[in-house]
Amino acid sequence: MRAPVEAGGLIGPHLQAFFAEHLLAHKRASPQTIACYRDTFRLLLRFMRGKTGTQPSALPLAALDANAVLAFLDHLERDRGCSVRSRNNRLAAIRSFFRVVSLRVPDRLGQVTQVMAIPIKRGDKRLVHYLSRDEVKALLAAPDRTVWSGRRDHALLLTLYNTGARVSEIIALRREQVRLDTTGAHVELLGKGRKERVVPLWAETAQVLRPWFRELGDDGNGVAFPGARGRALSRDGVDHLLHRAVATAVTVCPSLAAKKVSPHVLRHYVSSLTMWGALWSVLIPSANTCSPTRHSLDHFHPVQRSGRSAMNEVAIRKTALRWGFP
Repeated sequence: MRAPVEAGGLIGPHLQAFFAEHLLAHKRASPQTIACYRDTFRLLLRFMRGKTGTQPSALPLAALDANAVLAFLDHLERDRGCSVRSRNNRLAAIRSFFRVVSLRVPDRLGQVTQVMAIPIKRGDKRLVHYLSRDEVKALLAAPDRTVWSGRRDHALLLTLYNTGARVSEIIALRREQVRLDTTGAHVELLGKGRKERVVPLWAETAQVLRPWFRELGDDGNGVAFPGARGRALSRDGVDHLLHRAVATAVTVCPSLAAKKVSPHVLRHYVSSLTMWGALWSVLIPSANTCSPTRHSLDHFHPVQRSGRSAMNEVAIRKTALRWGFP
């Protein structure tokens, strides 16, 4: 049975106000957050169309009750194969929408309360794996640097390896954010929550980026790692070039075949080496410009976390040389 349109009106005007007013004007949400919420409601409206037979433009707000939201979340896990984390992210977007609905349509507070009462689902927290030094070496050597795309892939992967940047940060990186001064090469990243951080660049990374930027020239775009058409790469594009590099590197380092390599795995590889307090301060003297993330230490052994008290300066430098830091 279809819910009456009069009970809160159509969902369309509320969604428009949610995106145009609440997210953009009131919260000044990031483009990534808006895109994530957009995808959530795109999936939700398609699900409701299949469930009720009503087009999104004619869908009443009353139809989106707690039972419908729970059915949608089950559909994500059962039919689309989404993880618990993805399911919870979709629920967070729906909850945010219903907070706005509670202010716009107070007579729907009963419906809002029921939706807000849907709990966050608990999931297993898996150990984050990372690559060995030999595996990273094979991965960086995989791109064919005799062609333009191979030189770009090599520069991008090396920058990911050096900085531990997120995919969203690396595809949005512009050349003016990269400082290649001989005395203090570094990259300025803008990450989650609009937090800025400065990450030093190794000499090897700076030596690769200088000729790469000269090759790009002054095209007026400014993207550090553009696609074939000069525009910024997409997340899928970065994932594709990484898997292409893995497929080549497997012939040299067979252990890569047993690992699921993603940009996030590279990020944790860097954290496993450079975000260990004692080693960090020795390897990168300007590390006071960077702030390690809490979750980057989740997979560390407690003895490793003890930092300088665990080993003296000489032992730290020996460890650095054994790991092959530039």
